[in-house]
Amino acid sequence: MKQIRGVQSWCLGVTLQLIIAAVLHQGFATVAPPTAAPYKDPGRPEKGNYQVNGTNGTACLLASMGLQLNITFNSVSQNKTVQDVVNIQPNVTKQSGSCDPDNSSLSLSTDAEKTNLTFFFTLNTTSNKYHLSEVSLSAAWPDMKEPFSTHNHSLDYLQGTLGYSYLCREEQTLNVDQYLSINIFQVQVQPFGLTKDQFGAAEECQLDEDDMLIPIIVGAALAGLVLIVLLAYLIGRKRSHAGYQTI
Repeated sequence: MKQIRGVQSWCLGVTLQLIIAAVLHQGFATVAPPTAAPYKDPGRPEKGNYQVNGTNGTACLLASMGLQLNITFNSVSQNKTVQDVVNIQPNVTKQSGSCDPDNSSLSLSTDAEKTNLTFFFTLNTTSNKYHLSEVSLSAAWPDMKEPFSTHNHSLDYLQGTLGYSYLCREEQTLNVDQYLSINIFQVQVQPFGLTKDQFGAAEECQLDEDDMLIPIIVGAALAGLVLIVLLAYLIGRKRSHAGYQTI
């Protein structure tokens, strides 16, 4: 019986380690880089649907996502450097853009054109893979000592395959530079290879795949624990019965 109890304890320890490792893996996968604490929280942004049409009038870029800007700037009212967090409001946002065979862009303008955000996508025609390669932002808010402007030409986010859409339900953070990061929520985007003004089949991001994997790992570990405990119980019961027969 001591051996059986030892097996049960060992199995329980291994199962708990598997569950803890799975949870820790999920935590590390979703943690965003640390940033300065904002002085106000606008809450979760509303998801907007955006479309860029080509010269023939049909959609050449589709995007559906919630957008939240994290900007660090010099504040007039506080007389110091602050971080502001601002949601892009789809109902008051103007959209435009352009499409070429291996480049496309989506431009969003809001606050009476005081905030202008542009996403640039690039297609590798050899591998048929696309990605978000550039982001630019210009802003002139009343509390800014001087207008804000940044443009990063060397990004590598939202990677997808020609003819397919990129889909990620989890929140992601796009780090543009030390003064700007963008939180995106429930994003689905396809900048190339659209047919009939609709998204192609979705390729899900790694964060979504991890979310699906965690319950499977935990469930399998718990099922294994139940099975091992049951087998240990049956073996112990059989040995006890054999001992009675010997007596």
